[in-house]
Amino acid sequence: MKANGCGSGKVTELITNVSAIRVSDLHKSYGDIRAVDGVSFEVKEGEIFGLLGPNGAGKTTIIEIMEGYRKLDSGSVSVLGFDPMKDGYELKEQIGIMLQSTTLYQELKVHEILKLFASYYRTSVDTNSLLETIGLKERKNAYVKELSGGQKRKVTFILTLINDPKLMFLDEPTEGLDPQARRVVWEIIRESPKKAKTVFVTTHYIEEAQNLCDRVAIIDHGKIIALDTPKRLMATLEVEQKIEFVTDSPIGVDELRKIADVSKAVQTREGEFVIYTKKTQTTLKELMILAEKEDYEFRGLKVEGATLEDLFIKLTGRKIRK
Repeated sequence: MKANGCGSGKVTELITNVSAIRVSDLHKSYGDIRAVDGVSFEVKEGEIFGLLGPNGAGKTTIIEIMEGYRKLDSGSVSVLGFDPMKDGYELKEQIGIMLQSTTLYQELKVHEILKLFASYYRTSVDTNSLLETIGLKERKNAYVKELSGGQKRKVTFILTLINDPKLMFLDEPTEGLDPQARRVVWEIIRESPKKAKTVFVTTHYIEEAQNLCDRVAIIDHGKIIALDTPKRLMATLEVEQKIEFVTDSPIGVDELRKIADVSKAVQTREGEFVIYTKKTQTTLKELMILAEKEDYEFRGLKVEGATLEDLFIKLTGRKIRK
């Protein structure tokens, strides 16, 4: 077993050398449209793997093929050692699926719908503990139709966990959730590898991918155009970094623009400055020399590097959402 870093600095506990998912030269077309065009990747057991891409990039098609809901044209797919099309029943016993949009039985109570879904599997987990963890214990006896949109999304997430799956497919898992609920879902996902679980997540939230994923694949027009850890992907991105600080000292923007490697310096409001540079270390050193020489005092100094959003824009020429 090996440890592997993540974009947030976390370390997933148990990534093995065994593949939970293996996709090789996958192709799928709809008429003249190539939805998936020669995609290949592997996801290791215990890994949190993210797939990023705009609408129409091929994400949903790839996921549905891996889940056994859509037939591939050519290539091969193995999920937990199963062929998703031939071994669908056995595979579904061991995976959890959270769709971006799910229709729940409106006339059932929350505990009733959990009991119903648990009956579909050979084994299931304690639903009361799941309700408490996700913050729905007080709504156990409420009808689904009485729940808010965010609460329904929480129920959908619980249903993904109900059979204690080895592998979870999570499509936009925190869509529509408030910040507190989003953090709870993040924590459950982060803890999954410690329980020998693998997570495959698709998301439009760049922050989500950076905080959760051990590796990220970026897909556009049916092809994977980048695949690595968030940190390594961002390290290859040649974009300017941003240095922010606050000061009461009588410093001028023109003075900041003379610092080595500064391409731009702006005063956003009284006493608040932002400078842009491609050589952060050199610029910071010069900034400190200036502060000592002129007896300036800088507060709230913050360096903000490239993000996956920056990388996505550079690679595709568009934002993750359009």
